[in-house]
Amino acid sequence: MIRFALAFGLAVVAALPARAAVNIQEVTSPGGITAWLVEEHSLPFIALEIRFKGGASLDPEGERGAVNLMTALIEEGAADLDAQEFAAAREALAASYSFAAYDDSIAVSTQFLTENRDEAVELLRKALIEPRFDEDAIERVRQQVISGIRSDATDPNAVAGQTFDDLAFGDHPYGSDRSGTVESVSALTREDIVEAHQRTLARDRIYVGAVGDITPDELRGLLDDLFAGLPEEGAPMPDEAEFQLTADMTVVPMDTAQSVIMFGHEGIERHDPDFFPAYVVNQIFGGSGFDSRLMEEVREKRGLTYGIGTYLAPMEHAELILGQASTANARASETIDVIRDEWERIAEDGVTAKELEDAKTYLTGAYPLRFDGNGRIADIMVGMQMDDLPIDYIATRNDRIEAVTLEEANRVAERIYRPEDLHFVVVGEPEGLDGETVAN
Repeated sequence: MIRFALAFGLAVVAALPARAAVNIQEVTSPGGITAWLVEEHSLPFIALEIRFKGGASLDPEGERGAVNLMTALIEEGAADLDAQEFAAAREALAASYSFAAYDDSIAVSTQFLTENRDEAVELLRKALIEPRFDEDAIERVRQQVISGIRSDATDPNAVAGQTFDDLAFGDHPYGSDRSGTVESVSALTREDIVEAHQRTLARDRIYVGAVGDITPDELRGLLDDLFAGLPEEGAPMPDEAEFQLTADMTVVPMDTAQSVIMFGHEGIERHDPDFFPAYVVNQIFGGSGFDSRLMEEVREKRGLTYGIGTYLAPMEHAELILGQASTANARASETIDVIRDEWERIAEDGVTAKELEDAKTYLTGAYPLRFDGNGRIADIMVGMQMDDLPIDYIATRNDRIEAVTLEEANRVAERIYRPEDLHFVVVGEPEGLDGETVAN
């Protein structure tokens, strides 16, 4: 499921450097594993970010939630250590590990002190290669997952996002919650979980970012030690997701004081030549901060919502432009009318020169703020690899932002904002809306 989070706030960027200085080295192990490394020896500390491409989209038919449940179980005992013993070993090393399943990847994050590097990597190796999947751990974590599924069913934000995904993508994995349903998760067996592990954690889909107190030679040895026991190949990737929504309105009745509104249509691929102009235009239209058009028109002028925003969502097998807002039930119709009007206005009239320059200033000034720690830098590098971006992308990204011209921005605005395709999903008790009503 596509999760949507809005972060609104003021940013002081005038005094920030326009570039982030990060020296990335490409390192390949004797066993053929490639990683990107930023050496930083001032502190005896190392952060590793690992991604396995595929993620929850590799759930077999009828086993939705298997990859998510498997990922939640990786740290619940490994090799000769049960769940409590694994946790004690981790604490003794002052190491941290986290494992998460997303639509297109499984993410593994770990941080540890240089002096404990070998032991911390060995413990991680056991978790990745030899997870126990003990029956008592499976049942305990299964109930935690089911509790989360039930909680999401009463959360209007989660319901809005899941309804949009279901309508947009149907039977494709993108069309259902990666956590699964109460029924599908309840039916998963230990064998299903073991098979999910074999399908997803394989050597042919590994991406690694490393930052900290480690040399290229040390990293090469670490990579082979860590991944040597994984299968060579995982399951085939899913097909492209066919977008199935047309311009319309879908209402999901829910007893809430406010209506949650999710809206959007097909978007733009990450490697489309127009992606950077689209990214800048989206910042003007509905991006972060209080200066976007939607914030001005919907919040500041009319007081219809506390926050509203849009974002580009280029995934592995589909692309979207999405937005979300919440408003009083009595004002849902007015809010949607304003959104539609602004969608049409930017498509027809484009943006102004001042809006373009202000967006560039914000985006280039805020970029260095992302590089605020070893773990964050490692995460960014892994994302760059998965998006097939060049190793010098960090150094050149702001140049690409600055290169966007007003002519390009307005051409791309007309291309990507298609009011005739805009679909709204509204969860709540909205007044004065006509559209298909579906049960939650």
